[in-house]
Amino acid sequence: MATAKKRSSKLRLWLWLAILIAGVGAIAWAVWGDGIRRTAGAGTAYGAHVACSCRFVAGRSLGDCAKDKLEGMEFVRFSEDAAAKSVTATVPLIASDTATYREGYGCVLREWEG
Repeated sequence: MATAKKRSSKLRLWLWLAILIAGVGAIAWAVWGDGIRRTAGAGTAYGAHVACSCRFVAGRSLGDCAKDKLEGMEFVRFSEDAAAKSVTATVPLIASDTATYREGYGCVLREWEG
């Protein structure tokens, strides 16, 4: 009987702790979320353009191009669509941008929608 009460008490404690952490996270996102989205958006736009140029103008592999990321771009991930000659840079769940190689123009970012 005492074990069941102890287990129930621990479960309740973990539940309150999870609610507290979620609440702090929500408040932090409300305060700094817009700045994070803007910074991530600038990072993905820059990263897509540079990686696209590296890949389709310089002819390097995408893995080699990823080595050129600036400090602070650790969360930016690259993927390519070789058929469309485009590179997409993504910060998971926050921002994503695509640059496409166009003959005579180089790599061009797709138009921003926001």
